[in-house]
Order: sequence, then structure tokens, then C-alpha cells
Amino acid sequence: MASQDWFDKDFYAVLGVSKDVTPAELKKVYRKLARKYHPDSNPGDAASEARFKEISEANSVLSDPEQRREYDQVRAMGNGARFTAGSGGAGAGGGFEDVFGGMFNQGGQRTQFRQGGGGGFDDIFGGMFGGGGFGQTSGGYRGFGGPQKGRDMTATTTLDFQTAIVGETISLQSSNGKPMKVRIPAGVHDGQKIKLRGRGEKSPDGGEAGDMVLTVAVRKHPVFELDGKNLRLDVPVTFAEATLGATIEVPTLGGDPVRLRVAPGTPSGRVLRVKGRGVHAKDGVGDLLATVQVAVPAHLNEKAREAVEALAAALPSENPRDDLIARARA
Repeated sequence: MASQDWFDKDFYAVLGVSKDVTPAELKKVYRKLARKYHPDSNPGDAASEARFKEISEANSVLSDPEQRREYDQVRAMGNGARFTAGSGGAGAGGGFEDVFGGMFNQGGQRTQFRQGGGGGFDDIFGGMFGGGGFGQTSGGYRGFGGPQKGRDMTATTTLDFQTAIVGETISLQSSNGKPMKVRIPAGVHDGQKIKLRGRGEKSPDGGEAGDMVLTVAVRKHPVFELDGKNLRLDVPVTFAEATLGATIEVPTLGGDPVRLRVAPGTPSGRVLRVKGRGVHAKDGVGDLLATVQVAVPAHLNEKAREAVEALAAALPSENPRDDLIARARA
């Protein structure tokens, strides 16, 4: 829904993009800026936190096709645009004049309307349509004579990784200073937006309450990463374990370690799956995905070096890069 402060905020400038930016380009720019100004990357930096909120708000509007269309229409009316009615030809407002030009063409006199402080569109049209007004209100567009929707609000919150994975009810501070309880669903992602319908400002004249768009920032975990509903982690194994096979222990998020079988001859990069140990979301349960990383010893004593040399001599004489070179030449 459109917001009154859209007249004053240039979301394209906030993100540093042109007005014809594509959704793919917008997503790329937002991710780069979000990483740069994320609260976790700038702890205690109030300016970076404020910048992150501006970026998140701008992206939430421009990444939504419907909101972006409404925003562009609002900005076209607000950024110094002049709407002209009368016989003097089409003004900067174009479509506005086509609809209302005849209503204000009295005696060949040209009537001009500018958006600004005092005497705005609501003031002009309010008396004509029973106080209902026309055009943009604090929460969006309202019809002729109907109650207006309450103003939409935006908010941000930062969660630790485990809270984001399991979900939790948290408290937020609303604009009127009162605490607000919000249920965070399991498996929310960093940068995800949650629309809370009816949790914005109340309507001033008995209409529908506005919405709140909550942007969630998730702190990084030192071991786990979220991939859809799955949890990923890298698991180091020794050369002997990867070559001969072994049973190893792998940590889980908030629970006891699980035992996994590493098959003989397991290479780096192979993924071992533990069913049902990922995110427990409403639409299903994810898995734990452990990626094997063969650990190469950085230092060898003389005995260990002799053993490795003996192993190298005993192995078949083959170059594991032959296929790579052949494919590169193809």
C-alpha cells in the first residue's frame, strides 16, 4: 500500500539505481548494499543501522511490482509535477487533466494544482466528495467518500540464528511506544520481509488498519548455514578416514551429535544427508546436509612422511587431472 512519505522519499536514489532498473538488477544491488550495511557487519554503528533500514524499506517497495507501480504514480504527482485543467492543452499531469479538465474549465480560465503543504488534493476534492477526498492518503488510496486505510509502517528486527530456525514470539516497539507481540515463523531468512496485516496505524475515520512490513536480519552462525529448509555445514575428515572409511560424529543445531558413516574412498565435496534434522516448517521438514572436507596435515614428522611416500609409490600410476585437461581442450 502507498504511504504518505512516498512523496518525500526517492527509493531509487536510496539504492543508487535508475527508474528503469530490472528486478534482477535491483536484487543484485540490494544484496550488495545489505551485506555492506548489515548490523552484524557494523556492530554499534547507528549510521549503518539507519542506512540498512532505508535500504530495506526501499527494496521492499521496489521489489514488489504492485507497490512499485503505485510508488511511481505517487512520485509522479508529488515531485514538482503540475496538473493543469482547462483549454490550454495537456499539462505535466497528462492523465489527471484528461479526467478532471472539464470540471475546472470555467470561462477559459486555467486552474493549477500543486502537491505541497496546505491546499493539497485532499483539501480541494474533500468538499466535492463529501469529505471522503480523492487520491493518496496516509495508508494508500481511498475511494470517493469511503473511510481511509490506516498508515502502513515498517520495522526491522535482528534475530540470532537458532531463533530464526525454530521460530519464536518476539516483542517489538510500535510507533506509539507500546510493545507489540509478533510471531516469527520457523526458517526465516536474512533479509526476509513479513507482512503483518492490520498491525500498522489505525484508520482515523473507522476504516481498515494499516499493515506492518517487518524486515528480519539473521545473525550468522559459526557452523551452520540455512539453505531453504535444509541446514548445511562442512565436516572435516582425515585422509585415513576418507580413504579407509569411518564412522564420525556430526553436530546438530541445538541437539546431540549424530553418527554418520563415511564410505571408503569418499572425496572432498561429497554431501552426507541426515533426514529430518533441518527446519521444521509448516510446509515440511528439512534435512541436515554435511559436506565432507578432507583435511590435509600441514606438518609431517619423518615417520609420517616416509609412510606417505611409501603409499604414493604403492598407488597406481595415474594423474587425476588427465580428464580435466582433456575436457578443457575439447
